[in-house]
Amino acid sequence: MNLVELQNWLDNATFAVLFLTMLVYWAGAAFPNLPTLATLGTAGMAIANLCIATLLGARWIEAGYFPLSNLYESLFFLVWGITAVHLFAENTSRSRLVGVVTAPVAMGITAFAALTLPSEMQSAEPLVPALKSNWLMMHVSVMMLSYAALMVGSLLAIAFLIVTRGQNIQLQGSSVGTGGYRTNGYRLHKAGELISQPAIPAVENNGFSRFESNHNGNGNTAVLNLVPATEFPTVVTANELLSPQRLSLAETLDNISYRVIGLGFPLITIGIIAGAVWANEAWGSYWSWDPKETWALITWLVFAAYLHSRITRGWQGRGPAILAASGFVVVWVCYLGVNLLGKGLHSYGWFF
Repeated sequence: MNLVELQNWLDNATFAVLFLTMLVYWAGAAFPNLPTLATLGTAGMAIANLCIATLLGARWIEAGYFPLSNLYESLFFLVWGITAVHLFAENTSRSRLVGVVTAPVAMGITAFAALTLPSEMQSAEPLVPALKSNWLMMHVSVMMLSYAALMVGSLLAIAFLIVTRGQNIQLQGSSVGTGGYRTNGYRLHKAGELISQPAIPAVENNGFSRFESNHNGNGNTAVLNLVPATEFPTVVTANELLSPQRLSLAETLDNISYRVIGLGFPLITIGIIAGAVWANEAWGSYWSWDPKETWALITWLVFAAYLHSRITRGWQGRGPAILAASGFVVVWVCYLGVNLLGKGLHSYGWFF
């Protein structure tokens, strides 16, 4: 088997593995009491990641340059990045929920690259003179990894919005504490938990300023929120309470989304700076407001606003999640949209 045949086999194998992995993750979400499914899902993502790494390695050996010069190569590098970020997020969060949203996206991108693109677009071609530079690997690989991380973070934000749909949740609190990352924005008791308490604000001397409460029809009192005196309280009405399972799921999705976007943002920052240096070397100008450059800046601003709202203002909940979810569209416009809508300095035959 030569390298071309190996690449054709690997791209189809990657699609098959990701398709089965997607089904496994969805089944695991439907039947959470089967831990074997979660293990199989993680294994599937790891196998897909290894298949793509082997494909790109074979491509590198065949063409003699880092495989990021056309759409086929960049799509597979993007899928490799998504699977790598998936494994990172799954390992750090100890949650198998990530694959429910990442697996279908990775599978869809793989299907488009392997089964939809014409064969001439899948073939390795000699590099154009502008791309014969070490910056091809240094700049483009970092940008693609940032796209992967930001896409995964945005997908998790979309999942958070779906889980909390119909709920007026405006959680406030700092996302960064003195001991590192913490999630103190969620201070709800178990939804539906009833206790016999007077329906008046309670003031205690244990560091908690008050709890919000509301009567139900039976005369009992549903505890809504308990917040430390040093934090802003969250006001939620009784019919807006999430079930304990959905509350835990929402918190997990919000936390993972924040961490993954926090990983992708420094990468896109480094990538933009490296691109500016390369542009000055190739074109004599650090910034020329090329469509790709402009949308890279827009992408950076969107996620900078998200992180600013989470870190500086301490906002959590649906508001920042909507901003992060919109970033999914912005990343795709930056990655592919500008190539579809018009030509620019970066349009080297569907180059990244």
